[in-house]
Amino acid sequence: MKLDSIDLKILKKLQENGKITNLQLSKDIGLSPAPTLERVKKLESNGFIKSYHALVDEEKLELGITAYMQISLIRQRDNAINDFVAQINKIDEIMECYNVTGQADYLLKIMVKDIKEFDVLVKEKLSPIEQILNMHSMIVINKDKHSSVLPYKYK
Repeated sequence: MKLDSIDLKILKKLQENGKITNLQLSKDIGLSPAPTLERVKKLESNGFIKSYHALVDEEKLELGITAYMQISLIRQRDNAINDFVAQINKIDEIMECYNVTGQADYLLKIMVKDIKEFDVLVKEKLSPIEQILNMHSMIVINKDKHSSVLPYKYK
């Protein structure tokens, strides 16, 4: 499926507000409601739109600490990597896990209530993972920018 300018406008608008009504979306992109809905359904069925999510306020849930952690593994064999990833996937506080290049093998995004919970996570959930050689953590002080809109030329 090749995207045209209207499809791109739809994608941008839905990233900005997933709860936008079809009527408002159609007004914003300059198309009537029926063809707008048809295009949205086509974008969904072709995998451009994977799902819709609520962006929940972490502060209201008292998740006061966001941390990033660089992980280096002891060895790079398939079974070690697969075992590591399987164990990481069982830890709810790890929001994202990326296999990266550079000094570390993985970058984790972690969210916990406070520094005490972070300490428990490191000592009781991460340290026992035998594939980990070392961990370097960075605590987020302030979130100065966050965007849920992918950086793409939507024009």
